[in-house]
Amino acid sequence: MLQTQHTRLIKEWTQQLGFSYCGIARARMLDEDARRLESWLNKGMHGNMHYMEKNFDLRVDPTKLVPGAKSVITLLMNYYPGQQQQEETPRISKYAWGEDYHEVIRPKLNELLLRIREQIGAVEGRGFVDSAPVLERSWATLSGAGWIGKNGNLISKQSGSFFFIATLIVDLELDYDDPFAKDFCGTCTKCIDACPTDAILPDKTINGSKCISYFTIELKDMLIPDEMKGKFADWMFGCDTCQDVCPWNRFSKAGNEPAFSPLPEILNLKTHEWEALTEEGFRKIFKKSPLKRSKFGGIQRNIRFLQYPSETITNTDI
Repeated sequence: MLQTQHTRLIKEWTQQLGFSYCGIARARMLDEDARRLESWLNKGMHGNMHYMEKNFDLRVDPTKLVPGAKSVITLLMNYYPGQQQQEETPRISKYAWGEDYHEVIRPKLNELLLRIREQIGAVEGRGFVDSAPVLERSWATLSGAGWIGKNGNLISKQSGSFFFIATLIVDLELDYDDPFAKDFCGTCTKCIDACPTDAILPDKTINGSKCISYFTIELKDMLIPDEMKGKFADWMFGCDTCQDVCPWNRFSKAGNEPAFSPLPEILNLKTHEWEALTEEGFRKIFKKSPLKRSKFGGIQRNIRFLQYPSETITNTDI
């Protein structure tokens, strides 16, 4: 069948573009996910991330994003590094060691859509990389990529959870992969037990307003709440604790995307060197890094909170 040929071509192209997985699900309304998201928002677990309250209908219905949507293509790209941060360096989530993944993956999605249009036909579609109201983990599960673990991350039996998820919604009928139906977390609670701020609840709910990533990246206030003092475990930007302790990540292997190669400064800068860094130096070194999302003032706030949790800084540029 023609759609089988189209499906094969698309999966071949995604491999050529450096994606480690391509799965496809039929576009449909995500009714169960809509109920869960509404409950999560009503409980205020998104903290000050008010953007999550917007475009609710777009999050759960792909046809609102692409009229006539037939297929949701899920793509994974490995970012697990082959190196480690040196001791006595403020800890930074591994996804932020290299270049900003939005800027790396978005052109690849555009290239994939271009190939589809050039070689398959007039296809309408939109690609998303954690930058629009798309429930990418739900679509990843429906496309057979893996299951959502107790820590809220998508987990693959073959490669763990250190990968980015991208989504391409198209109005093209394709062959669909079987959903991933089993949860392989079992009775394991390592991520729940290890979470420094008790943000992971037993029912697979993540209280985003308690997550270290929320405080060090999303929170734009100058002051981090007093009740968080002493709980950050040296995490300056993001947090990987729940992934680092996950047994499935023993299967993680270093990725091969050059853009995600760690910046030497992230691997080596000690705390006092971060404190001495000027705003000009920060902008120069991290101009392509996800760290720029917190801006210079936010990074300095985080550093001072780790070192001197009873104090704050006067810079308001967060």
